[in-house]
Amino acid sequence: MTEEREQIVREVREEFMKSMAERFEREKERKLMNYRQQNAYIQKGKTLFTGSSLMEQFPITEYCQNEGLPVAYNRGIGGYTTDEFLAAADTVLLDPRPSKLFINIGTNDIRPMPEGEDWFEHLSMNCRRICVIIREKLKDTEVYMMAYYPVNGNVPAARDNFALRVRTNENIARANSMVRELAGEFGFHYIDVNDGLKDEQGNLKAEYTQDGIHFDPVAYRTVFERLKKYL
Repeated sequence: MTEEREQIVREVREEFMKSMAERFEREKERKLMNYRQQNAYIQKGKTLFTGSSLMEQFPITEYCQNEGLPVAYNRGIGGYTTDEFLAAADTVLLDPRPSKLFINIGTNDIRPMPEGEDWFEHLSMNCRRICVIIREKLKDTEVYMMAYYPVNGNVPAARDNFALRVRTNENIARANSMVRELAGEFGFHYIDVNDGLKDEQGNLKAEYTQDGIHFDPVAYRTVFERLKKYL
């Protein structure tokens, strides 16, 4: 391949990636707008699940309906970092005025950062900010801070995922220790429902995932069975 052709390929690839990123951002905005509209009609004081993609894709509302459990709403948005969550807190956290809150936000912060920034410090600072907001604005809410889920960097689709170089199970364990400490400090519950998701090496079971991060339906059912006692 000539140098000129290589340059054209790079430019096309960069333009494609830029287009995909812009589309992803628009999709997050669309979801936030939809949630904002839906919040005007939901029953206040029910159970709320909120976070990023692993929460958004969790069919918790349907599970609860099917099993006669209390009403639960889902306000997860795929791709959200803690910065985005804080910016959208009114919609994805406060407006439903939950009596019970299950929150799992921050795994998208476990990623390569610009030079001079540390993902753990950034995540810890923002998780604390979220806890302060909950304590100040949702004084009567029973709060369950959920452990971050394991990953599997060995499945074929995960091997070229640059984010998984940082989002390792070792770093997830470190982040979970921080979440556990925050929960204790603020008087919240810390719950870990990950035991049925892991293989013998502590990775997310390969049969539960396509990309090493997100869940297949059976994985969500595994999580739900372990969450029932809190619902």
